[in-house]
Amino acid sequence: MSDPALGLTMLMLIVVVIMMGFPTAFTLMGLGMFFGFYAFYNPAESWFDNRVFDLMVQRTYGAMTNDVLISIPLFVLMGYVMERGALVDKMFYSIQLSFRRLPAALAVATLIVCTFWGIASGLVGAVVVLMGVIAFNPMLRAGYDVKLASGVITAGGTLGILIPPSVMIIVYAAVAGQSVVKLYAAAMFPGFFLAFLYLVYVIGWAMINPKIAPPLPEEQTRVPVPEWMRKFQAAYSNNMLVGLFSALFSPARMKNLDGDGGHLTYWTVFKNFLATLIPLALTALTLWLVWWYVVIHPQASAEGEAPEGLEQLGGPAVSAPVTPTDIGPATTFYVVFGIAAALALVILARYYRNMNAERLQVVKLLSSSIMPLGILTLLVLAVILFGITTATESAAVGAAGAFLLAFQARTLNWKRTKEAVFLTAKTTAMVCWLFVGSALFSAVFAILGGQGLVERWVLAMDLTPVQFMILSQAVIFILGWPLEWTEIIIIFVPIFLPLLKHFNIDPVLWGVLVFVNLQAAFLSPPVAMSAFYLKGVSPPHVTLNQIFAGMMPYMLIVIICMILMYLWPGLTLWLPNYLYGS
Repeated sequence: MSDPALGLTMLMLIVVVIMMGFPTAFTLMGLGMFFGFYAFYNPAESWFDNRVFDLMVQRTYGAMTNDVLISIPLFVLMGYVMERGALVDKMFYSIQLSFRRLPAALAVATLIVCTFWGIASGLVGAVVVLMGVIAFNPMLRAGYDVKLASGVITAGGTLGILIPPSVMIIVYAAVAGQSVVKLYAAAMFPGFFLAFLYLVYVIGWAMINPKIAPPLPEEQTRVPVPEWMRKFQAAYSNNMLVGLFSALFSPARMKNLDGDGGHLTYWTVFKNFLATLIPLALTALTLWLVWWYVVIHPQASAEGEAPEGLEQLGGPAVSAPVTPTDIGPATTFYVVFGIAAALALVILARYYRNMNAERLQVVKLLSSSIMPLGILTLLVLAVILFGITTATESAAVGAAGAFLLAFQARTLNWKRTKEAVFLTAKTTAMVCWLFVGSALFSAVFAILGGQGLVERWVLAMDLTPVQFMILSQAVIFILGWPLEWTEIIIIFVPIFLPLLKHFNIDPVLWGVLVFVNLQAAFLSPPVAMSAFYLKGVSPPHVTLNQIFAGMMPYMLIVIICMILMYLWPGLTLWLPNYLYGS
């Protein structure tokens, strides 16, 4: 048997042994040591002098000193603290009230919470289990189809591993030698686009067949408005913005109203008036940040780059200095920005025209449940994408913020803190051992000639870049049925990486396609971990086959998303190219 044949034997054995249930990390190390001993065997040397032992030490040290992996325990700790802190119940309730008039309102709220909570925690199992406990039974009691309810939770729960900050992206960056920051920027839009496709599918299915998602009863869609707000509307105006603004300057009638625990105070009116301005403030802040980053920031940077009157040593004199207008955005930006601002103004005007007590109460619920977590998530992503901190430093910010949020909500005690730290250590140890085993396995595979054989086989097929892209993604899609994403990225992705340069394929684009493709690994039986997570917390009458059936349409949506990403590469590459250059 030739050495390359031994390499392919290693590859087949690893799949078989993992499917038999053996631990992946130690299987990789065991096969690597066994076949590596054969590859380095020299009858003239003692067995203990075999170089495979040196290789094992070198690969272990290399994995332990990989700076990219330092951010993994911090992001995992952030996720476990949020999961143990139980911060999701109020969020689900407020989002459900916000979308109560949409078809399949509970399913839509579940998908939005899964996406948002997945971004914050990045833990697929935790998100699926939490939403299974919080949303699955309410959807079944409301008469929702079992396949719709299970599919929404299992598919939505996997989005956290795709949308940054994601452990999967960090693992790929370490394997492929790519920038974590650039991969985060590239995965941003595809992740939200896939979530949008899920929403379109759920709402469309409910509109076509309303029986699968009956309208909610009145008691579940009624907004809990305090009694003082009703009296306040009668005394001032049905429009809470107008009424609260008037009460600030004419508080006489307000003093005769009863509030929470006594007479209505000026401070209560002022706080509620500020709450009415939250949508306006968020919109204005978003538009200002876009304007600052695109228009003001580049001009300020250009003005401070080089002092006036200096010339490059040994070079020709500069004929004309670069003015801020030369580096400003194109005219298209101003047109698009103006249209967006005008559209936002129209939407806000329509919103505030109907600002009644129910809308104000929903805004307050959303602000108290989503805004703290949203600010933390945006802060963690912003400091990474804008180059303020490294991925590791932003992970530390996220972990510290998660502790603050949990303490502020008074849901994190000493017992839950210990559990979060223990689970973080357990997950981090698993990832580190996976990297050690993968590094040893891939080194022995290359030494035996397996990597060269695969490359010669692919190049001999004379594929076009499109054909290679389809072939590589199809192989990963098929591997997602029996294997998890960790095995695929650590074992099989390195086999394709050296071929990307030959076909002139951007490893960032290919990597994000792999991330989206691996969503199918969580949704494809027989090793669809999302289904088993949900089955563990579902009622006894819900079968595993029903959960599998509910997940299948989302696999097709994943494929559609990948096709659109390939046809429109700007969906993936525009943001990293804009932020960091091509």
